[in-house]
Amino acid sequence: MGGASGATGYCYGAAQPVVVMAKAGVGKVKTSTRFTVLLVGMVVAALTAALAGSVTPVHSVPLLPQGFTDSPVVSGLTNPTDMEFAPDGRLFVTEDAGRVRITKPDGTLATFLNISTKVDSKGERGLLALTFDPGFSTNHYVYLHYTRKATSSTPPHNRVVRVTASGDRTVSGSEKLIFRLGNQSATNQFPQFMGGALDFGTDGKLYVATGDNDTPNKAQQLTNLFGKMLRINKSGTIPTDNPFYATASGQNRAIWARGLRNPFKFAIQPGTPTTFINDVGENTWEEINQLEKGANYGWPVHEGVANDPPYVDPIFAYGHGGDPATTGCAITGGTFYNPTTALFPQEYEGDYFFADFCGGWIRSFDPSTGEASGFATGLERPIDLEVSKAGELYYLARGTTSSPALVGKIGYAGN
Repeated sequence: MGGASGATGYCYGAAQPVVVMAKAGVGKVKTSTRFTVLLVGMVVAALTAALAGSVTPVHSVPLLPQGFTDSPVVSGLTNPTDMEFAPDGRLFVTEDAGRVRITKPDGTLATFLNISTKVDSKGERGLLALTFDPGFSTNHYVYLHYTRKATSSTPPHNRVVRVTASGDRTVSGSEKLIFRLGNQSATNQFPQFMGGALDFGTDGKLYVATGDNDTPNKAQQLTNLFGKMLRINKSGTIPTDNPFYATASGQNRAIWARGLRNPFKFAIQPGTPTTFINDVGENTWEEINQLEKGANYGWPVHEGVANDPPYVDPIFAYGHGGDPATTGCAITGGTFYNPTTALFPQEYEGDYFFADFCGGWIRSFDPSTGEASGFATGLERPIDLEVSKAGELYYLARGTTSSPALVGKIGYAGN
């Protein structure tokens, strides 16, 4: 994601300040006295557990606006990277070492797939994301994006593959290579900036986010796939209406947009082509960019709002340092609130929820006004967000040594 090596950006496991905020109308936030009470309660609970000799990690309860509720869904995950609801309602979670887990109603985990013998999880490599075929109900196809370990003849590289589901397991031997990305350095001791998200658009095409792989200048070039948004057919072929199909060559014709640093997550608004990309910044800005055909988002020439055509500015950006309620250092999960059944108050419908990994917060962005508001704080390294058909906001937290990696969900019980 960001400067995980410690040079820039966030640092895994670093302590982060927490401030609670609550939405009080479009573009406005207010502080909550609930913070003091809840903080004292959390400290007392932690001390009680320590004095009792407990070694079980404690779920850190996020601080939410009045009327909202938090419930744990499942813990026991190891370095999770992504989660996605299958069309049948099951929740799948990827772990960077190569396992895909399915959350069960009783709070346990089933292992759908384990390809750890193939996956290179050094640094920010690993099993990055998954998504489901639009025809999953009949073909049972699941798509994965992961870093393939080096062999004696092939350097490490990211690839998109397809497997076939059979219940809560994969069909043995069903893995099929769909699209191979460029080679990475085999000597890099902390490879980073992988991007990784993938999803199907309303056009039926598969979109794939790729980071610059710590080679910033490549993000501007049409001769490689680093620092890009890609668009391919689900078979792995390249659509001829891609913007650079006639000017790029080979696999590079898959480029749909460029100039990105580390587009860790992106989300497509249900029923529309609107796509927001969460691009993790370097030293100064975190960005939300709206996907456009052929767009150049400026990295590494610019970061944040530059007002410099022909580069496309982010629709929203927030800085590093300053007020911990509105700043951070690594934008991660994002999702639109347009569920089949709306549970949250009407003011949230159509909003875009986004999270910051080291800020430990979730905020909501109103695309109609361009304003962001506070929503949740006190999460342990949130890494992904999803909305269920029932209207609950699910969050995937990477956790720390004292707080387990888990999936939680936020509901609404009314005032």
